[in-house]
This record gives sequence, structure tokens and C-alpha cells, in this order.
Amino acid sequence: MRHSLLAVFAAALFATSATAQEVTLRAVSSFAEKTQFSRNFERFIDKVNADGKGLVKINYIGGPRAMPPFEVGNAVRTKVVDIANVTGAFYTNLMPEADGFKLISKPMSEQRKNGTWAFINQLHNQKLNAQYLARQYHNVPFHIYLTKNMAKLDFTGLKIRVTPVYKDIVQALGGTTITTPPGEVYTALERGVVDGYGWPVTGIFDLGWDKVTKFRLEPAFYSVEVNVLVNLDVWKGLNDKQRKVLNDTALWLEGLDRENAAIIKAERERQAKAGIQAIDFGPAESAKFLKTANDVAWASVIKRAPETGAKLRALAGN
Repeated sequence: MRHSLLAVFAAALFATSATAQEVTLRAVSSFAEKTQFSRNFERFIDKVNADGKGLVKINYIGGPRAMPPFEVGNAVRTKVVDIANVTGAFYTNLMPEADGFKLISKPMSEQRKNGTWAFINQLHNQKLNAQYLARQYHNVPFHIYLTKNMAKLDFTGLKIRVTPVYKDIVQALGGTTITTPPGEVYTALERGVVDGYGWPVTGIFDLGWDKVTKFRLEPAFYSVEVNVLVNLDVWKGLNDKQRKVLNDTALWLEGLDRENAAIIKAERERQAKAGIQAIDFGPAESAKFLKTANDVAWASVIKRAPETGAKLRALAGN
């Protein structure tokens, strides 16, 4: 009897100790739950919770219903949340260099080898009190979508919904920029408050925007970047095993980018079937558009962050 009681007590003590070592991290996404740019983060959470059982657990609070998208970066900085799925475009007020991330389309495997990841992580450490854990969707481009046709590659007279991602190129081509959270875009289009919007090639069906979209401007430009950030104080407070679970799963998450080619192909076909027409002014105009988009974006980044912006451009190689 005594040996049995001791065995039960020891087992209970071990279980309590193991549970006490498990850290729970509060997570949010700057995109709506179960939509294109939250899905892989949600897969990441599931894998961490499975692989890290007894070490680290992520409690997913949700998307914009839980926290406005443009507040997520600061929420990570101030430890209101521990981990977040967020694009740099939503925290350029805290880190101007984040507007340059869209201009880096090299695979993350290369960025981790050539010093790009280390430099961007350093910026996050210093300016956002965050660990730059992962970047997703480096190979998913953006487009401008419209409710009306264009006679030439000129936004004069058009009101375009933007984030910092598209602001400079829309203004450079004469358009009026309007900034709204994603959740307000449908109503703005429906009421004619805006004539179009910038968004990646994927994801408009998740948000219902296909119902109020008529045209997609070619060419595609820039590269999506959705980052997974961890509050730096929280990151430093984790032990080696806990950090390993997160780092290993971050590499797995970045590897999911290999799925994007098929997703993009299917999305373009779906848009065509939905009646969304491509506007294409030919190779010469497309090349001119891409050069302008690249030049004005880097000029804007370097103007706000001369030294670090220039270094980021050198690492990007463009």
C-alpha cells in the first residue's frame, strides 16, 4: 500500500512539474480567421501545440474581431499579445523599413543564409521589441483591382484603397489613396467610396470582394510578406527546448510557400470564371510600371530610414 501511494504521489508530482514547464502564448492574426493569410498561421499553431506538448502552447485569440489589424504590431511590442501573424505594412509607423520587405522576393532559405533575416531580425529587436520568427508568402505578388476599366496605365481620377504597400505607386500614377482596414473594403467598393484596391493575387473570395470587383490590373508586382513575430521579452524568457519548437515550426511554416504556385494558378482561373477581367497594356507598359513601382517604393523607404533602408536594398539586390 505504501509503495503504491508513493508511486501515485511521484507520478502526480512529475505531472505537475511537466505542466508547470509548459508556457502558454497568446496569439492574434491581423487577418480574419480561416482566410488566406491566416490559414497557414493557424496550421503553425496546431503544429506547435502538437509538437510542443508539455513545453509550449499557443492560445489563439483570433483575428481583427479580437484586435484591429493596425494595432497588432504595437500589441506585440508592448506584450499585450505574445505572438502575432502580421504584415510589416501594418506597423510601418513603428518601423519604416518594414515597407521595404515587400521588395524582397528571395526565398527565406536564401535570406537566412545571406544575412537578410539576421538584419531584419535586428530591426525587429530594436524597434518592435520582437523576435522575427518567420516570413510567409515571399512568392505571392500583389495586384490593383478595380470596379471600372482603364484606357491607359494611369490612376488619375481614381480613388484606390491602400495600405503602405501600394500607397507610393498609386500616388506616383496620379491616384487618390484611401486607407481602410480590410474589413471596410467591401462597403467602400459597394458605395463607390473607392474605385479599387490593392491586394495579393489570392484571397479576395474569402472576403467576398469578388462580388464588387470587375478588373485586375496587370502586371503583378512586389511580394507578400506576412510575418510571425514574438515579443522579445517573452522570447528571451523561453528555454532552449521551447525556442527550438518555435524555430523548427517556423522553418516548416516557411516551407509551405512551395504550395503557392498551384494556389495562384487556381485563383487566377477562379477570378476569370467569376468575370474578373485582366487589364494588360503590354510588355513595354508593364516594364515601365514595375520599374516605377520599385523605384518609388525604395525611395520612400530610404527617405524615412536612410542608412537602414539603403542596407536593406543592398541585401535585396534590387
